Amino acid sequence: MKCFYSSSVSEDLGCRRGEFSRKHYGSVELLISSDADGAIQRAGRFRVENGSSGEVNYTPGTWHRTDVHLENPEYHTRWYFKYFLGKVHQNYIGTDAEKNPFFLSVVLSDQNNQRVPQYHAILWRKTGTQKICLPYSPTKTLSVKSILSAMSLDKFEKSPREIFHPEIQKDLLVLEEQEGSVNFKFGILYAKDGQLTDDEMFSNEMGSESFQRFLHLLGDTVTLKGWTGYRGGLDTKNDTTGIFSIYTVFQGHEIMFHVSTMLPYSRENKQQVERKRHIGNDIVTIVFQEGEESSPAFKPSMIRSHFTHIFALVRYNKQNDSYRLKIFSEESVPLFGPPLPSPPVFTNHQEFRDFLLVKLINGEKATLETPTFSQKRQRTLDMLIRSLYQDLMPDLHKNMLNRRSFSDVLPESPKSTRKKEEARQAEFVRLGQALKLKTTVKGDATANLATTSFCKKEPWESQSFCSNFPHEVVCADSWGQSLLVSTDAGILLIDDGQPSVQVFDKTLQVKQMHVLETLDLLIARTDKGKDSRLLVFRLSAVQKDIETKQIIRSKYDCRENKLERTKGCHLYAINTHHGSELRIVVAIRNKLLLVTKKYNPCNSLTSSSLLSSSESPVEEFQYIREICLSDPPVVMTLVDGPTGDSDNMICVAYRHQFDLVNESTGESYRLHHVETNKVNFVAAIDVYEDGEAGLLLCYNYVCQYRKVHPFNGGSPLIQPSAYDFHFSWNQVPYAVVCAFPYILAFTTDSIEIRLVVNGNLVHTAVVPELQLVASKVKFHAKTCTKFLSVTWLGEALNDL
Repeated sequence: MKCFYSSSVSEDLGCRRGEFSRKHYGSVELLISSDADGAIQRAGRFRVENGSSGEVNYTPGTWHRTDVHLENPEYHTRWYFKYFLGKVHQNYIGTDAEKNPFFLSVVLSDQNNQRVPQYHAILWRKTGTQKICLPYSPTKTLSVKSILSAMSLDKFEKSPREIFHPEIQKDLLVLEEQEGSVNFKFGILYAKDGQLTDDEMFSNEMGSESFQRFLHLLGDTVTLKGWTGYRGGLDTKNDTTGIFSIYTVFQGHEIMFHVSTMLPYSRENKQQVERKRHIGNDIVTIVFQEGEESSPAFKPSMIRSHFTHIFALVRYNKQNDSYRLKIFSEESVPLFGPPLPSPPVFTNHQEFRDFLLVKLINGEKATLETPTFSQKRQRTLDMLIRSLYQDLMPDLHKNMLNRRSFSDVLPESPKSTRKKEEARQAEFVRLGQALKLKTTVKGDATANLATTSFCKKEPWESQSFCSNFPHEVVCADSWGQSLLVSTDAGILLIDDGQPSVQVFDKTLQVKQMHVLETLDLLIARTDKGKDSRLLVFRLSAVQKDIETKQIIRSKYDCRENKLERTKGCHLYAINTHHGSELRIVVAIRNKLLLVTKKYNPCNSLTSSSLLSSSESPVEEFQYIREICLSDPPVVMTLVDGPTGDSDNMICVAYRHQFDLVNESTGESYRLHHVETNKVNFVAAIDVYEDGEAGLLLCYNYVCQYRKVHPFNGGSPLIQPSAYDFHFSWNQVPYAVVCAFPYILAFTTDSIEIRLVVNGNLVHTAVVPELQLVASKVKFHAKTCTKFLSVTWLGEALNDL
């Protein structure tokens, strides 16, 4: 059964000039303080996040409880443990053109996928691991060559061969452990009012009543001797690291806290080396500081540690029973969420606990991407892969490896060897299941995903809009609370729970449309090839036809609505914020036609309702200029310049590149070149940050963020920026939608949700036979907030 689903995503700031800012995540400062003797201490440069940028005219985004997410959660990243171990799968070995060894693992699985079988593939290389999903077809087998080609690996020094013996699973599990720990140890340092040195803080024998309540909020007090769970480096046999500690399980992760007042105290040792040995070697440390806000505040320079990269400063206010949070991150740590609310004060203690734990886990994961940790991890991974390759080399001469270099994945064995192969697979599965059990018991895998946090409604939770829709959908756009849908039967207006209304008959085949309610406009691109046209209608006139039921328009009733110079167009784009001027760029083969419509209050929705249904808005559009490109564009996006005068740009994708085209001069500038043989362009999305344009360039599995710097005399300054980043989707998307703080990728059977600011994954929803229908930013008049409405078509689901 086919159904329409709709979901609303938190406030859309992604395509609104000046509202998306990395200052939500703090600004970098050189932190200097003095110790008890007055000596200057330098802590280096830290990003200080306190819920406010410190600028008078800057207001951070409103915090929503639903925006608190674990980034790259382990049940999305630990693929080999989750999808491969204990199941029949194939592993291959080979060397690339630069003679670097690699391993490839492939499994066919429908686990947690609404019974939709998919190929999961992991490519292990010295630079890291790459993971992709590929659709399964019962009529088309998948080859190793096609999988590696999808991962941009086409040339080999030695072709890949299948590894037969089951012991390889142990080695690949070791490779996966280089992704980082699934469990965490965080330091907690108690600081009394006025304490300014680490010696003073580490010498506190006991904490206050408010500190004890804070510890009780974070987790349970456990006895270390005989403890069988995750121990975080603490002694569980002889009490040498204390008798008790604080422990919790949060969203599948075990967390052991190193609490300064619970670690061994020595009156003879003023530096408290035993306490510093644990907390000083934690990547993340919570500092619970007593005293009023006016008291001298904690700074990272007070702690002598080269290992701790993130400090979370917590203060408790007895007057209103609230917690205040401040985050210090070493400048090399990539941005991580959630951003602090403004002000960063939490009166709901359970919400504070969830926010703090998510922030700390995300922070430690982000720290592992800093050069200090990533280079070490890369060297370790390279060493392990080369060592494993050398161990397997003798097997190449003993025929222990499959010589069918590009065999079909998971092929049927010949009858003559089927019993032998079944026995090998049974042993393979037995060893994998034993490894999975051992890894779980040892604490190197995520625990049960049950969490002690409160239940919350996610912003992408869906609702069925229309069930059992009988037509093939071509495109659509929302119109008020309804949906205007182009189908094989014509254009229909669909309302939740109401019969559909025919608006245009099937002679009008619309391939692309925009409903602009504030401008009282419907824009549509019809047909294909030479007969393609761009049509413009007044929504009020269309609404009148629907209400009076006078006419169901056909293709021949729309002759007055044609923009004549658009004949043969195959693509068009509009600017996303058109308060003063609507700009349309129309692609006709390799020619771009720029069209504008000035905003006129007389053409508002109220006054337009007085016009006759036959009147067309065509005369209100102006043809500005034509621009010739070298090739027909596949993707187009209008990019507003800072002034909106002569610095507006058009981002186009064709051949193997994304270019920026100046609207005024027609000059082209290379933005990004795609270094791969086959390119499937998906989207170029404008994301404005502090008044400057940034672009998310999406193609194949890749999404690149490129900052477009201030324009200089009409020319963009295109150069590498510290803000640029890229990431890979787990599946190839056919459409991408941006709604700050999220970016949603739609594939044939899933919606992958990531964060705009860093590309980190937060959720994947599997939807069989998925088709994106419409997405639009809307304004809610009652709450004065913007939200993104996304509508898709898919099989009916019970648990999405």
